[in-house]
Amino acid sequence: MSSSAYSKTAVTFKSLVIIVIAWVTTFGSVSAQQGRKNLAAFDSKKYHFGFALSGNQSDFNLTLTPDFSFSDSLLAIVNQPQAGFNLGLVASWDATKNFHIRFIPGLSFQDRALEYRFEKDGESDLKMLRTESVYLNFPLLLKLRTDRVGNFAAYALIGGKFSKDMQSQEETNQQLASDFILRLESGNSSIDLGAGVDIFLPFFKFSIEGKFELGNRNILIQDESRYSAPMQSLKTRSFVLSLCFEG
Repeated sequence: MSSSAYSKTAVTFKSLVIIVIAWVTTFGSVSAQQGRKNLAAFDSKKYHFGFALSGNQSDFNLTLTPDFSFSDSLLAIVNQPQAGFNLGLVASWDATKNFHIRFIPGLSFQDRALEYRFEKDGESDLKMLRTESVYLNFPLLLKLRTDRVGNFAAYALIGGKFSKDMQSQEETNQQLASDFILRLESGNSSIDLGAGVDIFLPFFKFSIEGKFELGNRNILIQDESRYSAPMQSLKTRSFVLSLCFEG
């Protein structure tokens, strides 16, 4: 996906978040002032289902070789975080009213960029290398929630995720490409940490949550190209802001 498309998506999602938060907060405050408790029987149900819409910002956690400048007069490699979005389904098992197990399979459209700075004829020569991924995610999360205060409750999240990049170029033959590319493994996993707030509305529960996804697997395919040779490892990381709807 092009950078302009990602930028438009990021702006649209931010606008949606602001509008939804303003509307939900206002509605929740009005309900609280009226003393109304929405979805009073919600916690008595063991299973809940819904969907999640998310925006993400992603980059790499990279480790360079001890002497990375040996490759083509390389001066530096700089992360350039990029925006993307997620779509997911929500399935929650409420073991107790404060302890929930959540499974949120879905698709994550992520874009990352590395800026390579080479020395050429005494001047800095910049090369931007982008990697576009479409991950099929299988996360399992533990949700620790406070007791409800009116129509609100805060929570923390911790868990892990296995992912498969459906757009990976791990099988690409560098010899057939017009220029070297950065080849990454399609399989990945991460540790997920986050927090959020549940807002109980008359007909559904709405949640706003922020989450860090920290890749714990080196996905770099080392083929000694000018882009991979300077690095020892490459791991993913993302920040995800989600709007969740559950019934």
